[in-house]
Amino acid sequence: MAAVILKNVRVAFPDLFQARQFEGSGPFTYGATFLMEPDSDAADLVRKTIKEVAQAEWKDKATDVLKSLGTNNQKICFYPGDQKEYDGFAGMLALSSKRQQEAGHPKAVDQKLNELSSADGKPYGGCYVNAKVDLWAQNNKWGKAVRATLVAVQFVKDGDAFTATGPATTEGFGEEEACEDGGLI
Repeated sequence: MAAVILKNVRVAFPDLFQARQFEGSGPFTYGATFLMEPDSDAADLVRKTIKEVAQAEWKDKATDVLKSLGTNNQKICFYPGDQKEYDGFAGMLALSSKRQQEAGHPKAVDQKLNELSSADGKPYGGCYVNAKVDLWAQNNKWGKAVRATLVAVQFVKDGDAFTATGPATTEGFGEEEACEDGGLI
């Protein structure tokens, strides 16, 4: 297992405060997917670390095992975003990470390391974050794979929200006068 810190990446599907099941079945997990440019330092770091954990687990067979995994996002946590038809994924690389509910929710903090909660509305899908994940090689009765365990997320800055997951705001509203019967004029 190797810890990796990804700097200034976009987050999608941030299930950081409430564990969920995949399509209503299986274990409850927290999770997030991190999107990065293919030629970014973050992408280079992930590629390098995946090779290192594969080498540690599969020794001289590491290259062959990684080739067999290819870009199958069911077997490797790092894949071309174009495999998914989600907002913000096109042309990017995606790193999918999960954390078992029993391990407790991942840490979520703001720029000054203050803990965040779901009430803060951050991080949200589309914002920029720093993320800490543990990359590891799976080699068990369920097969060979490379996985990422979600450890922590730091909100860095706002970004265009994916779908309707942006922070709640009353911007654009004005005060309204109430009618005598309580309705609006």
